[in-house]
Amino acid sequence: MKRLRAITLLGGALALSACATTGGATGSSAETTTASSEAAGTPYASTYSAYPGVPTALVGATIYDGAGGVIENGTVLFRDGKVVEVGANLSTDGYTVLDGTGKFVTPGIIDIHSHLGDYPTPSVDAHSDGNEATSPTTPDVWAEHSVWPQDPGFSRALANGGITSLQILPGSANLVGGRSVTLKNVPARTVQGMKFPGAPYGMKMACGENPKRVYGSRGRMPSTRMGNFAVNRQTWLDAKAYAEGDRKKRDLAKETMAGVLDGDILVHNHCYRADEMALVMDMAKEMGYKVSAFHHAVESYKIGDLLRENDVCSAIWADWYGFKMESYDGIPENGALLWQAGACVVIHSDDENGIQRLNQEAAKAQAAGKRMGLDIPDAEVIGWITLNAAKAMGIDGMTGSLEAGKMADVVLWNGDPLSVYSRPEKVWVDGALMYDANDPKRRPVSDFELGQPGEGDVK
Repeated sequence: MKRLRAITLLGGALALSACATTGGATGSSAETTTASSEAAGTPYASTYSAYPGVPTALVGATIYDGAGGVIENGTVLFRDGKVVEVGANLSTDGYTVLDGTGKFVTPGIIDIHSHLGDYPTPSVDAHSDGNEATSPTTPDVWAEHSVWPQDPGFSRALANGGITSLQILPGSANLVGGRSVTLKNVPARTVQGMKFPGAPYGMKMACGENPKRVYGSRGRMPSTRMGNFAVNRQTWLDAKAYAEGDRKKRDLAKETMAGVLDGDILVHNHCYRADEMALVMDMAKEMGYKVSAFHHAVESYKIGDLLRENDVCSAIWADWYGFKMESYDGIPENGALLWQAGACVVIHSDDENGIQRLNQEAAKAQAAGKRMGLDIPDAEVIGWITLNAAKAMGIDGMTGSLEAGKMADVVLWNGDPLSVYSRPEKVWVDGALMYDANDPKRRPVSDFELGQPGEGDVK
């Protein structure tokens, strides 16, 4: 039965490509090819290859380019998976033209903090693969080895949220939780078929209550915040000795940390309190690494200047706070105050449902700023869920904004994306139309959903 369902899934993927008409994927699924942009010998290398598309011109829409720019009645041209040109009054010769009058265009939305696949739907114990909570430091584990590509959450994020790329992180039980993986949000049989080609790995760290609660309750270190730092510092010292010595003897944990010290792997640090974030930035200087982003950073507004000076992004919720002591001092104006301080703002989800509404979360953070007198332009707010996220994930040279030469990850919204009433109408990933609200055949259905009640329902 399972084999039959798998065959049906593949057939569905091929049908997704074959049913293309306007501006969509044509031909066979690119996921079935063997293409890989990564170097031979890379463990679990990406086999992602874009689904095929057709040259497309979106005309007449309001364009938010993700980099702070806005073009009224503009045109976006893309072909061969890349953005060709963005502007006004562009020639559309050779392109399939889609009328976007009255609609809006943004880059594909990016979630920097997701556990889709590692904690897939349905949320049952058998699917709980996101925390290797057996040691305070587990840099040897990789999130991609838990990702279940059948998670229906991926297609919901695409259809409802316009999510085209996302970072899957290990959970926060551990001080060092392991490697993250960045994915393109496309149907694939394997996680390798979803891996974002050329994206750097991340390493998840966590400070504060979670590690000390998990391990303190077991009567082992760390059980305090000073214990958190002691374990972290010794782990880094051991990693530095490995990095500076003979690396021929494989040590999976130290290989990951050495990758951070080399600057090849980016640190994503779960941390709520401002005082702890300041200490972590000092620890990073002591040990010779850089924090790319603090996640769940509800108190970032207290240290916007330090975050700006250290070029560290804050990945935050719009208004989720107060659910534990270290989140008690969160305020809805967090994002606006960071923006005012000139620091990098990213809106994240950490939630299988929230990922479907990052546009609304960004709008809420903007509205909180407006209530206190900070009028943040719409086009800059879109950057909080596109280019800024890409920057913190190390993929901003490839996606995150509508600029010539970048991946054609594009969302056509049926209204202003910062309105609660707006939904993605069409979503392209690398120039291939992967979702169309007006075409039920373009609603991806995972293997797990086949034959289940509500199959493919995007509500």
